[in-house]
Parts: sequence; C-alpha cells; structure tokens
Amino acid sequence: MKYLLVLLICLLPAFSYAGQAKDLAEDPVLEKRMVALAQNLRCLVCQNESLASSRSDLAKDLRQEVREKMKSGMSDQQIVDFLVSKYGDFVLFDPPVKKDTLLLWYGPFALLMIGLIGLVIQLRKRKTQISEVVLSAEDAQRAAALLNTPKDPQI
Repeated sequence: MKYLLVLLICLLPAFSYAGQAKDLAEDPVLEKRMVALAQNLRCLVCQNESLASSRSDLAKDLRQEVREKMKSGMSDQQIVDFLVSKYGDFVLFDPPVKKDTLLLWYGPFALLMIGLIGLVIQLRKRKTQISEVVLSAEDAQRAAALLNTPKDPQI
C-alpha cells in the first residue's frame, strides 16, 4: 500500500501535464478543410507561424471565425478574400504580385544585382590599379635578389 501511494505521488506530475484540447468542429470534413485553409494563412500575432499551428488567442478566434464562415456556406476563396479585406495581404503567406508588393517580390533580386555590379566594378578597378604598378630598376633588382637568396638551413 505504501509503495502504491509513492507511485501515485510520483505519477502526479504526469497527470497534471495534460495538454489543452484542440478546438475542433463537429464535422471532421469541415475541420480538415479549415486546417488546410489555415495552413496558407499567417498568424497576425506570431507572424512566422501559420494560423493552423499558432496558439495565440487571436489565431484561435480567427480559426473559429473561419469555421463559422465555412458553416455558413462560404467558399475558401471567399473566406480568404474576407480576411484579406479585413487584415490586408499580410495575412497571406504567399502574397499576390501587384503594385503594392513589387518591392517585396523583386527587391531581394534587385539588391543582389546591385551587389554583383558593385563587385564587378570594384574588381575591374583593382585589376587596373595592380597592372599600373611599375617597379624602378633598383626595386626590381632588389626583388630579384630577395627571390634568389638561398634559404638558411638553420632556420
């Protein structure tokens, strides 16, 4: 009896670590559809997590709102359009290419090209600076002497 009591006391922390139940819809098909849609939506609080995997209160509210929109008969595209009109393109993990997002889509490539052009210009400038160096006769003679000096065997 004493050992059983000790065992139960030792297992008590394991029982207290019960996870929270996920908020599921009554219809598993609807829940699967909601999760698939929420995978492509960004959590507005976490910003680098999908709406489906975020545990923030806002994400829970948005998932519930998506469920309600699905129950009311809205298509996935209508729900996405609703969320974009309410929160902007930021709610999408893959924002569309349009005038407002051109810098987002093409900015990294433009910066890469500017960097490569700068590198090429710098290398060409360096090449011309190196080729313009001319040694005097005295410096050339001293360099030749240094190159032809026998090495000291004791060092």
